[in-house]
Order: sequence, then C-alpha cells, then structure tokens
Amino acid sequence: MLAEKITKQRAKQFYDEQVIQQVAVGTFAGLADIHRYLFADIYDFAGTIRDVNIAKGQFSFAPMMYLKPALDYIDKLPHQTYEEVITKYVEMNVAHPFREGNGRSMRIWLDLMLRESLGQVIDWARVDKEDYLLAMARSPIKDVELRVLLQDALTNEVNNRDLYMKGIDQSYYYEGYTTYLIDDL
Repeated sequence: MLAEKITKQRAKQFYDEQVIQQVAVGTFAGLADIHRYLFADIYDFAGTIRDVNIAKGQFSFAPMMYLKPALDYIDKLPHQTYEEVITKYVEMNVAHPFREGNGRSMRIWLDLMLRESLGQVIDWARVDKEDYLLAMARSPIKDVELRVLLQDALTNEVNNRDLYMKGIDQSYYYEGYTTYLIDDL
C-alpha cells in the first residue's frame, strides 16, 4: 500500500531531521503537527480536526459537536506523572480528532510526553497487538490494564533511533499495515 510507504518514510524523516524535537509536547497542536507531518502527502485533512462523526466497531468517538471543547479540556490536563500521561492519552483516544491516522500519530505523541515527563519511552515491540487493542478498547471505562501493559514496556532508551523505527513498524502493525519495514525505506 502506497500510503503506508509514504507515511513510514515521513515518520523516518520526522526523527532523522529532528522535526520531532519541535513538537509542542502534550498538546493538541503538537499532535496535529505530528499528524500533518506524517499524512500531508496522503490526506487533504492532515492535521485538521475531523468534520464528521466516526466510530470503530461499537464504539463512537467524541461527537463532532463536542470535539473542540474536548480537545481544549485535554490540552489542560497535566502530564507530569505516568498516570497523568496515560489518562491524557486515553482521553485523546476517545476524542479521536482526525478522520484517519489517529493511533499512529498518538503513539508518537504518547512517547513524547513520556520522554519529557519521565525520561522514558515505550518499547512498542514489547507490547502485544491483541493485548494493546483490547486494553485500548476498555481504557475509556478503566485504564488500569493499559497502564500496566505499557508500564511493563517502558525503557529509558529515549534517544535510540532503532527503538523509534521499530516502534513505528509496530504501530503500523497494530493498524494492519505490514507491507513495508521502515528500515527498508
């Protein structure tokens, strides 16, 4: 799939060209910048708030009419402790501000918050796809499962390029994109 190839190349550039260092950590503006950078060549709506209601399975994400207030609320949430970071991540997932590409963008956003606040990131290769997706699906009700799952995969290798690149591949795998490995691009 061409979109996978292009956006993985952009994710690689995002790190290698140090654009990642310019993101406003823990803000919707920062998340929008990540989304725009990854998806600008694919979607004309890259980095902009969705203008339609969306759902995945039986779960409806924040209704469009409440999306802007929800994003304003999320921006104000603290992200200094591990628990606060996960709470903010779960809230942003419920908001799901973009029509497509939320998960891939938000996992980078999450790692940036963890990096800034705790000096750690997630080794996504240590996070099983099914466990992660189930924990995310249940997280709006109770996020303990997600907290434990991700905490077990924390590492202090915040500047490890290979870890970031493998994390991108894993992130895309969660979404069903496995045609290209980032190291081959």
